[in-house]
Amino acid sequence: MPAMLRILFIHQNLPGQFRRLMRYLQTRPDVELVAIGEEAAVARMKMELRPGPRLRTIAYPKPAGPGEKTHHYLKHFEACIRRGQAVTRILVELHKQGWAPDVVVCHPGWGEGLFVKDVFPRARLVVFCEFWWDADGKDVGFDPEYPASFDDRLRIRIKNSVLMQSLLAADDGVAPTAWQLEAHPPELRHKIRCIHEGIDTAYLTPDPQARLTLPDGRVLSRAQPVLTYVARNLEPYRGFHVFMRSLPRLLAGNRELQVLVVGGDGVSYGRRPPEGFDSYRAALCAELGEREENCVDWSRVHFLGKLPYASYRTVLQVSSLHIYLTYPFVLSWSMLEAMAVGVPVLGSDTGPVREVIRDGENGYLTGFFDTAALADRALDLIARRDEVAMVGQRGRETVLRHYDFESAGLPGYLDLLRPLRPMQPGLEEGNA
Repeated sequence: MPAMLRILFIHQNLPGQFRRLMRYLQTRPDVELVAIGEEAAVARMKMELRPGPRLRTIAYPKPAGPGEKTHHYLKHFEACIRRGQAVTRILVELHKQGWAPDVVVCHPGWGEGLFVKDVFPRARLVVFCEFWWDADGKDVGFDPEYPASFDDRLRIRIKNSVLMQSLLAADDGVAPTAWQLEAHPPELRHKIRCIHEGIDTAYLTPDPQARLTLPDGRVLSRAQPVLTYVARNLEPYRGFHVFMRSLPRLLAGNRELQVLVVGGDGVSYGRRPPEGFDSYRAALCAELGEREENCVDWSRVHFLGKLPYASYRTVLQVSSLHIYLTYPFVLSWSMLEAMAVGVPVLGSDTGPVREVIRDGENGYLTGFFDTAALADRALDLIARRDEVAMVGQRGRETVLRHYDFESAGLPGYLDLLRPLRPMQPGLEEGNA
């Protein structure tokens, strides 16, 4: 290993999944970091990771989108190529300056990893294998409320072209969970290791004395029943529609229950909200208000939006029970973070969740679509919250053992950050 290891991170939404790893590497005197990302992400990251002598950031403007006449199967592919070209121009300039990475760690989902090896063939290229899209057995077609068309099936096959090309060019892939790894075709799995990026279990700890002050001035603590639901954006992929439709039964079943909902009103995955609504939250609030039997006491439902991380931690620390629902899709950090805090988690009985939660041992499972069963199970667990606290503790032990950054994620990643043996000479001149 060289005296100074040069590592290049590439992610359009820096630092993304590489946050904790980059923060650790900044403390290493034998590591020099360069990070490439889209302008807005780099500006945000500078507030968090504070570039210095061993971390240089390089931003590129958001590339133009695909042409108006581009075939709709190819729109994603063309956008990825444009983004890959934007990154390649930076790589060529770095090469001209005499800087070459020993290792490149890249999220390939937006095309940024397509041409890395054409500029730096001697570098080890590690790509983050987050998800392989499929028309069968995963997210697409899972929810009958949002059916997939035959046209969707064909488009999805082409959508994977970027991931396939990036993984074929890479020396290693890394997937956070076994379920996500096995979602990839068998022909490609041999290149992928299962290493979770890690949860900060030293920061995310139980706190029986935690207090949360709501915007209306009310203060919540562990002394009262509190139900939590978290998603980056409130949308069907994370079961928001199922959760919302369970609220009438939940609130009627426990008159003291307070419900905390954390997340934005945008869409991270899937289709746009129904016509006439700017968010799924607005659409579902309207739906619940249409029928008298669906009457919801909205004074006990608190939509908190996107929170600073410290406030988000407090939300989890005052929770009696955390609801986590997901399509067969990427597992959210929020489920593991809730478990790290020691909150009992009631999760959907879907593949990504079953990999972590064993019903009744370190958490609880419920059918994704059954709103009545979700409400009844949640009400029972909240009524017995002192009794089920031990399950929450075992959930924390699961995260400590398998998903902690320092003991589980970091050692695996450090094993990947090794230079390759010298290969053919790199690019001398080039344009992209």
